[in-house]
Amino acid sequence: MASTSVSRPQILSLYRSLLRTARQFTDYNIRQYSRRWAVDGFRQNGGLTDPSSISAAFSDGESQLEVVKRQAVVYSLYAPEIRSVMETYLAGKRS
Repeated sequence: MASTSVSRPQILSLYRSLLRTARQFTDYNIRQYSRRWAVDGFRQNGGLTDPSSISAAFSDGESQLEVVKRQAVVYSLYAPEIRSVMETYLAGKRS
């Protein structure tokens, strides 16, 4: 059984896509959670050396990316009217 090898640029592209999608969440807490989840997942799987386990982790990451994209759309449709304390704080800090 032939296993398709996943290249480093493909893995980095998936990582960047997950981080970009995490930025689309309007709620600060969910945005930060999604970002931490992506970073932690890649750190956890960073030591994989077996091509089949790398390929399995990559396909799992791609399916999770699709889930996160759908969640970002749903959350944007039902975004809360008020901002969280952290969003207010960060907006004031940038000004």
